[in-house]
Amino acid sequence: MTTESPRWFTSSYSNNGGQCVEIATNLVALRGMVPVRDSKNPSSPVLTFRAATFSSFTASIKASTR
Repeated sequence: MTTESPRWFTSSYSNNGGQCVEIATNLVALRGMVPVRDSKNPSSPVLTFRAATFSSFTASIKASTR
């Protein structure tokens, strides 16, 4: 069992006035999960997605912005 904590980061594309989320990709290899939280309120609840689900979600966003 690991006790590693999430290492949060915000995308370099998040220069939109603070309407951002932070993710912690360091837990993908260890747990297969991607935690997500509100960057404006770091103590807010964390949503956790399976890595494959999160990857599919981000791919669909990228495809829709082309």
